[in-house]
Amino acid sequence: MDVQIITPDKNLYDGKADLVTVPGTSGSIGILNNHAPLVSSLKKGEVKVILNEKEEFFKIDGGVVEVSQNKVVVLAS
Repeated sequence: MDVQIITPDKNLYDGKADLVTVPGTSGSIGILNNHAPLVSSLKKGEVKVILNEKEEFFKIDGGVVEVSQNKVVVLAS
């Protein structure tokens, strides 16, 4: 799936992923390929992106995640 992690200052990540984990305000959300459409608010924490068993972590202070048609967009603050 395609993943974008965007802050007001810069684009933190733009690429593919096998799994994305985000810190939802009601708990951690794991997103896999073909995930159902979703919009959720995010709290301060880390976004984890896994591609080919390689993990990358991005710290965020909150924001919003949108999942639709195998595309994940994190608008982070």
